[in-house]
Amino acid sequence: MFLVFDIGGTNMRLAVSRDGKSLEEPKILKTPKDFDEGMLLFKKTVLNLSDGEKIKAAAGGIAGPLDGKKEMLVNSPNLPGWIKKPLKKTIEKFFGAPIFIENDAAIVGLGEALVGAGIGYAIVAYITVSTGVGGARIVDGKIDRNKMGFEPGHQIIEINGPLCPRCGIPGHLEGYVSGTALWNKYGKPPQDITDKKIWDEVAYYLTFGVHNSLLHWSPDVIVLGGSMMKSISLEKVTENLDKILTIFPKAPLVKRAELGDKGGLYGALAMAKQHYE
Repeated sequence: MFLVFDIGGTNMRLAVSRDGKSLEEPKILKTPKDFDEGMLLFKKTVLNLSDGEKIKAAAGGIAGPLDGKKEMLVNSPNLPGWIKKPLKKTIEKFFGAPIFIENDAAIVGLGEALVGAGIGYAIVAYITVSTGVGGARIVDGKIDRNKMGFEPGHQIIEINGPLCPRCGIPGHLEGYVSGTALWNKYGKPPQDITDKKIWDEVAYYLTFGVHNSLLHWSPDVIVLGGSMMKSISLEKVTENLDKILTIFPKAPLVKRAELGDKGGLYGALAMAKQHYE
């Protein structure tokens, strides 16, 4: 049995796979702000999901950059109580099985590359636009090698731009297109914003982040996911991209993510199998 998980700043999702191919119905829980409380809830939930069956390997994502050994968070505005806590070692101790951890956006990107919008493409660039902005480069069905992860949301697209809502540095992409940025700017949840001009502006700024990422990653396809993409016009992004991309003769295909909230779990299952087998 494989255990998969996706620990976000708001919710964590856990599921098991008995055949290594399909997922049983995931359990969705509020993520405790305290690490120890979170780990106790994690253990209790997994024991219920597995019915006592042996876990042979587990993998999952968590919101934030990890240390070089991929054992713990080194920064996380959404989970400050989890920073530098022994995440990997604690879960391994619970279940006596190998555990593999990655940034949550990278895990979702892996899921989209293998069973979602990126199927059939060798190099997939995944960018999620949600409370924050994250992403990863997937090459030949695996998360591309990296030291501490990928953080496309913290690329600077305007030197004197607004402060990033999570780290306070001016001009980050996240300061223009994230749900947090819009809430701070307009004083209401993004889902309550109906002004088309606002969403066209968000699509405009997102285009520059997509443009920069494709220059760095040179992908076959770009997959855009996250809750904000429910309101951001994909057509506007691709239209803008065709106008500003000059160094390459043609932009890669830009697609919406297809797996929704289960993208991280499918990616985690793939990673667990890759490492275990």
